[in-house]
Amino acid sequence: MENPVVTLKQASKSFVDGKDTHSVLDSVDFTLATGASVALTGASGSGKSTLLNLITGFEPLSSGELWLDGENTSAWKDPQWSRFRHQKLGVIFQQFNLLTPLNVKQNIAFPLHLNQQKWGDWCDYLVEALGISELLDRHVSALSGGQQQRVAIARALAHKPKLLLADEPTGNLDHKAGLEVMRLLNKITTQGNTAVLLVTHSPECANFMQTQLVLDDGKLKRADLNKKQASDISYVES
Repeated sequence: MENPVVTLKQASKSFVDGKDTHSVLDSVDFTLATGASVALTGASGSGKSTLLNLITGFEPLSSGELWLDGENTSAWKDPQWSRFRHQKLGVIFQQFNLLTPLNVKQNIAFPLHLNQQKWGDWCDYLVEALGISELLDRHVSALSGGQQQRVAIARALAHKPKLLLADEPTGNLDHKAGLEVMRLLNKITTQGNTAVLLVTHSPECANFMQTQLVLDDGKLKRADLNKKQASDISYVES
């Protein structure tokens, strides 16, 4: 059996603010399998983006364990984190975070350069599927918001990462463009067998994922779509 891409074991995260301690994650167990997709919702400030930062290694756990692609990250230093981010991780940001001195093709190819890879059939497929093949020589600052988001998706997936983290990827798009981006994202990640963890406030965007979870009071809860409630979970495997 292939290793899960992400595993949290009794993971907790808290922040100290003066004399107060604020818990963001409270003894969470969570597993994301290869090719699975999970939507994470919750109120603003509930810790959704913090969870993404923990998985990327930009913030440490207060306690518990984080395993990535079968490796315990507890002893990882900068070289191990950099290797994981470059080789196995793709990230789509709400603000796009494109490299403005570069054109569209150069932006998409950036993770390829980090991995000593060349543009190939997969990249041709990405730009065709995302409808940006005619924009490769354009400067990214001259693109619309929807076009920039499509470029950001192509860049995140160009090196075929095992894990994609998407933080409100349609937050700056109108409703129609947002749903179209989600349809394309779902299609492409399925094609590449990429595990997806999507943070969103949109129920419609969440519906594109196989599993929907809510982060509430430090706990991950499985959304009950029929009763519009959430039930506590201790373990999730999609």
